[in-house]
Amino acid sequence: MNTLWACAHFFCAAYMCGIIWFVQIVHYPMLHHADGPDAKEGHREYTRRMGWVVMPVMLAELALQILWVVREPGLPSFTGAALLFTVWLSTFALQVPCHQKLQNTFDRDIQKTLVRTNWIRTFGWTARAVLLGWLFTSF
Repeated sequence: MNTLWACAHFFCAAYMCGIIWFVQIVHYPMLHHADGPDAKEGHREYTRRMGWVVMPVMLAELALQILWVVREPGLPSFTGAALLFTVWLSTFALQVPCHQKLQNTFDRDIQKTLVRTNWIRTFGWTARAVLLGWLFTSF
């Protein structure tokens, strides 16, 4: 993978790593403080705004990962793909359903499930940032 692609890929992984750690340590644990008359609208607005912050980078990261696997099949690219697949699977199978439930009504158990299951994405994006950081510095 050339330096420009590696740099862009590392940027995406590092960006998502930073976002997910903030969400995991600060935002998700504090969701229970947003329970009240405006909680539904607040959560709906949070998910709308967060989509603008993460989806373009997630899609770029996915495209760069596919390119990496196609151009350089091997253990590093397959490991990156497996980690990204795990992150996406967790996002759409676990976190999105929790957010959909929380948009209807706040439920402390759902919020705890969201925090607990989000560790999958936290570790996945952290491992990707380390892997791609190693790749980028090896040039």
